[in-house]
Amino acid sequence: METLRLGIVGLGVAGEVLLPFVERHPDYVVAAGADPAAAARDAFAGPGRAVFAELEQMCASGAVDVVYVASPTHLHAEHAITALRTGHHVIVEKPMAVSVESAEAMVAAADEAGRILVVGHSQSFEAPVRAMRRIVTSGELGALRAVNAWYYTDWMFRPRTPDELDPTMGGGVPLRQGAHHVDIVRYLGGGLLRSVRGRVGRWDPRRPGAGAYSAYLEFEDATPATIVYSGYDHFASTELTFGIGETGQPMTGYAVARRRLTQAAGTPEAEVKRGIAAAPSRQRELLRGGDHQPFFGLVVLSCERGDVRVSPNGLRVYGDERVTEIPLAGEEVGRTAMLSEVADAVRTGSAAEHDGRWGLANLEVCLALVDSSRTRSEVFLTRQVPLPRHRPR
Repeated sequence: METLRLGIVGLGVAGEVLLPFVERHPDYVVAAGADPAAAARDAFAGPGRAVFAELEQMCASGAVDVVYVASPTHLHAEHAITALRTGHHVIVEKPMAVSVESAEAMVAAADEAGRILVVGHSQSFEAPVRAMRRIVTSGELGALRAVNAWYYTDWMFRPRTPDELDPTMGGGVPLRQGAHHVDIVRYLGGGLLRSVRGRVGRWDPRRPGAGAYSAYLEFEDATPATIVYSGYDHFASTELTFGIGETGQPMTGYAVARRRLTQAAGTPEAEVKRGIAAAPSRQRELLRGGDHQPFFGLVVLSCERGDVRVSPNGLRVYGDERVTEIPLAGEEVGRTAMLSEVADAVRTGSAAEHDGRWGLANLEVCLALVDSSRTRSEVFLTRQVPLPRHRPR
């Protein structure tokens, strides 16, 4: 397989974070970027990189093989379908879309075009989650009995663009962070959930939108899972994760996001987020990689003969007789694993694990959580799919 030429639509923080992983990957080269903002294009431009104001121009240029859709969520379906129909493979940022119908249209477009559609970056690409899944499938600790995941962050007080808080545009914690939590839980349990019930929290009128959720999920074999998230910048779950954050970096300070947002009052939040303003970008800071394993909060996997959690350098297994450490040094980190999955699927013609149907099923759970919160009832799921054709690496 020749080197895959990757183009990015939406040259914001998500696209910027992916760039070094593409540059270091042996199967890829950064070839192009598209964004309607001239400043974003200027910041992205460089040797060997073409820039375009519109995705359609980039797709028509012949400069790219794979399109990474990092535009605002409400544009994901439009941009992914455009890229697929013009013969490109697609990686689309989570959440996949704003509705099940939009996500179904994306899956159909991939099928019709015969192209790869992968949803990411999501947390089940990360090495600790993949390693937990290997423990489940090996049966070494017996059958899976429960998955419990907690994450307390400052998400609602980081600088936000309006669409990131508007649920009709894919905003709010249940869609944007629930996409990660649901992805983790389904990956560990094999994919097939049968029901979800929960509550969504809107706790601070200064930050409108859904900033928290608590949910109870059940797999088809009745194995339970819980996911809890709060983005209101009070308690931080790093107190439970060795002081290490989402990308493996040490986390210090209390209410940093809240304080910075107050100090930046009067400056458009989009400018603060992108690092254009004088205030430092909290989003960039949090996505900067560290030297430890990544922690999407506290995730505890419970099997018949032991519990498993992420440790600073691998997994910690609490068995019948002793606690065992499984090192994960040298395993691919999440975004590298995502790129490898796409390259492998293109090379072999096989299905990707995190394909469009997998992302669609994750979206269904997130939307069902919001729906169950409104109706105060259990929502039974209809579109769930198991892990795709082959087992996680």
